[in-house]
Amino acid sequence: MDTKTAKILDGKALSAKIQEELSEQIQQKQSQIGRPPGLAVLMVGDNPASAAYVRGKEKACTNVGIASFGQHFPTETSQEELAAAIDTLNQDEKVDGILVQLPLPQHLDAIALLHRILPDKDADGLHPVNLGHLVRGEVGLRSCTPAGVMRLLAEYEISVAGKQAVVIGRSILVGKPLALMLLEANATVTVAHSKSQDLTSIAKNADILISAIGIPEFITIDMIKPGAIVVDVGINRITDVNGKNRLVGDVDFESAARVAEYITPVPGGIGPMTVAMLLQNTVSTYLKKF
Repeated sequence: MDTKTAKILDGKALSAKIQEELSEQIQQKQSQIGRPPGLAVLMVGDNPASAAYVRGKEKACTNVGIASFGQHFPTETSQEELAAAIDTLNQDEKVDGILVQLPLPQHLDAIALLHRILPDKDADGLHPVNLGHLVRGEVGLRSCTPAGVMRLLAEYEISVAGKQAVVIGRSILVGKPLALMLLEANATVTVAHSKSQDLTSIAKNADILISAIGIPEFITIDMIKPGAIVVDVGINRITDVNGKNRLVGDVDFESAARVAEYITPVPGGIGPMTVAMLLQNTVSTYLKKF
């Protein structure tokens, strides 16, 4: 294979296309329904990365015509206050999706709060009821990042059926639900993690290699089978030798691109797809009610 032949899986472009489609769906239905879809993003404290993500989500909502019901709480907000805010949003007919921006300050129980969101308003697809639907292969709201990975592969007509797929990372946010989605699409799935032995040979066996471990540029050229599809879910902020901050993925992009057939960039790969799937979940719930 010639050098630098990897084709880019462009999540940014696909996200823009999906947002356009959602915008059209909303315009067609809004007069009938009498209101736009509504998404509430709850953020606690002043984590700068979280604030940037929330701004991005709210901007995307504006682009497609979704009303934002975002609430920003001070760091010292109690569990009871947040639980009450979620209860109010659960009852609010103008709100179709609720999302708690993670991570939360340490004194708060994130799992209890996520469980409190009504499954039908669980825009992030993380409620046990929705994860249960995924395990059983039933219709339900899907976790945004894994759903974004699957949608991006589908857009480029990359079939996963019968392929060896290796997911590095086993979090409930990405690794576990993504493994289930790949199984549902008839891939043969291996989930590798920090305790896996000989990770290089496991990764090198993958026709589709997906990294979601959060370690900058951990996946190197010697871990990638020539002609593999490489999906980089990691978003890591590093400071380079010149003291400049930049975003990199879990994959050493420059070397990986020399052997992979397809690769996702960071930024511009899976990040925008996560936002697109969040909007899609919100609009799906909105349309289902009428």
